[in-house]
Amino acid sequence: MGYEVINKTRQTVVARQVQKADSYFKRLVGLMGKPGIPPGFGLWIVPCQDVHSFFMRFEFDAIFLDGNGKVLYLLERMKPWRVSRFVKGGKVVLELPAGAIAQSVTEIGDELELRPAGAPQTG
Repeated sequence: MGYEVINKTRQTVVARQVQKADSYFKRLVGLMGKPGIPPGFGLWIVPCQDVHSFFMRFEFDAIFLDGNGKVLYLLERMKPWRVSRFVKGGKVVLELPAGAIAQSVTEIGDELELRPAGAPQTG
C-alpha cells in the first residue's frame, strides 16, 4: 500500500509516495545503497529517534516526529556518513529528498499526517 504525508498545519503535501520502514530489517537498510531519493518520495521510519547516512551517496532531509505527528526537529541536507542527533520523545523519522522541508514549508511544531495515498484529507 502506498502512502502520502500531509502537513495538516500548513495544508501542504510533504511527500506523495511514502513507504513505511516498520520492521527491524527495513529500518536497518533504509535508503542505504540507493542512488538517491526521487522527488515526492519519503521513507517513514518507525520507531525511530535518530538516523545515519552510512553507505549513502546523497544528501537528504529528515523530519523527526512524536507519536502524534508533531514535528520535533528538522534536519536539512544531511550529508553522507553522518549520524543525526538523538531526538528525545521522537517516535518517527520521515526521510525526504534534500530541499523537501523548505519546499513544504514545514516547521517545528507542525502536525504531519501519514495516510493512504489519495485518501480525502481529514480536518
